[in-house]
Amino acid sequence: MRKFLPLIGSHPGGRSAMTCRYRCGDACFHEVPNTSDNAYVGDVIAGVLSRRSVLRASAVVTVAAAAGATTLAQAPEASAAGAATAAKRKGGAKAARGLRFTPVAPNTTDAVTIPDGYAQNIVIRWGDPILRGAPAFDPDHQTAKAQAGQFGYNNDYMAVLDVPHERDRQLLVVNHEYTDEQLMFAGYDPANPTREQVEIGWAAHGLSVVVAQEERRSGRLTAVLRHRLNRRITATTPFEVTGPAAGSKLLRTSADPTGRRILGTLNNCGGGITPWGTVLSGEENFNQYFANGGAVTDPVTAARLKRYGIGGAASERKWERFDKRFDVAQEPNETNRFGWVVEIDPFDPESTPRKLTALGRFKHEAAEPRLTDDGRPVLYMGDDERFDYFYKFVSAKRMKRGNSRAAREHNRTLLDEGTLYVARFTGDSPAAEIDGSGKLPKDGEFDGVGEWIPLASGTTSFVEGMTAEEVYVFTRIAADKVGATKMDRPEDVEPSPRTGRVYIALTNNKDRGTAGKAPADEANPRNGNKHGQILELAEHWNDPAADRFSWRLFLVCGDPSDPATYFAGFPKEKVSPISCPDNITFDAHGNLWISTDGNALGTHDGLFGVATAGERRGEVKQFLTVPKGAETCGPIVQDRRVLVAVQHPGEVDGASVEKPASTWPDGPGKLVRPSVVGVWRRNGDDIGV
Repeated sequence: MRKFLPLIGSHPGGRSAMTCRYRCGDACFHEVPNTSDNAYVGDVIAGVLSRRSVLRASAVVTVAAAAGATTLAQAPEASAAGAATAAKRKGGAKAARGLRFTPVAPNTTDAVTIPDGYAQNIVIRWGDPILRGAPAFDPDHQTAKAQAGQFGYNNDYMAVLDVPHERDRQLLVVNHEYTDEQLMFAGYDPANPTREQVEIGWAAHGLSVVVAQEERRSGRLTAVLRHRLNRRITATTPFEVTGPAAGSKLLRTSADPTGRRILGTLNNCGGGITPWGTVLSGEENFNQYFANGGAVTDPVTAARLKRYGIGGAASERKWERFDKRFDVAQEPNETNRFGWVVEIDPFDPESTPRKLTALGRFKHEAAEPRLTDDGRPVLYMGDDERFDYFYKFVSAKRMKRGNSRAAREHNRTLLDEGTLYVARFTGDSPAAEIDGSGKLPKDGEFDGVGEWIPLASGTTSFVEGMTAEEVYVFTRIAADKVGATKMDRPEDVEPSPRTGRVYIALTNNKDRGTAGKAPADEANPRNGNKHGQILELAEHWNDPAADRFSWRLFLVCGDPSDPATYFAGFPKEKVSPISCPDNITFDAHGNLWISTDGNALGTHDGLFGVATAGERRGEVKQFLTVPKGAETCGPIVQDRRVLVAVQHPGEVDGASVEKPASTWPDGPGKLVRPSVVGVWRRNGDDIGV
């Protein structure tokens, strides 16, 4: 008889209890790991108002410098008067270029719903064979060996690159965040998984690299199975450890006394593409895979585990029964080997992927790069936890152009040497005007300035009482010590390729303002924040390496009829409702596209486009919705197609293989399968023009 574990009620947003349990180990129902008493945004305003006009001017100069000869209309409104003017905008006769489609209405349809005039297809599904020798997917006879050659489970972040010398082909790199064994295996007993089920789970994590063929006339994309570049990276694939913490005693285990070789990557979420052609992937909710943290008696180690949300007894999936590295009592350092950004070379299937210690260790949700004027990469990174922080890394080296062996070898080192920073945000409104309701302050905007606080550079620590190795391995603790700003779950990050402004998705935080927790502040202005916000950041003088920035909230999400929402001053009756922003990307026209996770408005998650400039700045338009129980992930918006990863379809409380909650994508009687979906215009024209 199937055994079900108890479900926890009152989950944040629109997520099911099942999703919370398998995706993040019920993170939102555990004690908040950040118990520091850092100053909040609203507490640090002394001297800010006197500098406000100068900083606003620098923000406008930043935008102008980034855009060259662009007009001031492309910059954010720079005063209360500007915000008031924006509120009166009617918008032109047409939507912004790239967003000219009829918005999809909010719905609860068990399908991918797209605008009129568009078509869709499944590019690839969980279990589709991608390596030579891998069998076709057989839900009743799954094996770990087969899964290691098949497309993984719960697709998340996606990257697309051109395949050299192969016309109309692109290389798709996809993260596989987590597994839900109750939807994978008939008769699954969560209290007693079998070794084969566990090993299938290991093989279903990680990443897939798969070539896709474009149909030239329509833009339709289909996977090319068993191509020479196709690859699977799993929870048991060897990784090289690089950067200043490589070889640290904090990373050494009985299986790896050198601290330089780690098996596998887990809970891969957001990522990025480097300018030199590699793909980055962030390890997010890795803590849930480890058991028996509560058995650790050393107080220093116990405190470190607690700060990363590792505790308790058995893990959800019981992996510790089959590999002692997941048992903290036996291998206390194994947890330190996860929570990194990993880098892979998608064009070399034989290359060893790398874990990059210079970028710090936390629940990584994004690794989005920019280049400084002199060619040094800068990465922006979010830590997806309630009340955790926003980071950046500035490389010490310049990128070498070209594809020579020397250039490739040099560029492999760019993310190993540099300075790691954490952000402190300061609001420019009196604390009394930020009351937790989401009401705009008197100046008409939630905005302010900020600074990047250095944590470590190479072997130098800037944090009192911590070595550089400790800063990299226990980055959260270092950020606590220097007084970083507690945020509402910083998830994906995306610099605008047009303006250089950086957009940060802050998904939600149900604990904001509750007893003993940080109250609302200007960057996180709502207590009990169910719907999240998008923050827009401009580096001083548009220099990614600058140590100062200005910021404002671009969107405060939720029901447009709710006074506690804001859409960059655009008329609220003209926007699509949006809740819980997660992954974000840009199109070629400079529009921001937002996928949602856990829509708290009672309808399904979706993908939304929003203009960031001009008369239509702040106009949100829903492009698609996903099936029952699903989340929209990893959006890619190209000229002729949109790609989304439909993650955890049918993940509804009480669902199972025998009792599915969704029939997507293959209809009744078939196993529900996470999949990548492509959408294109039926007439072959570009998206939204």
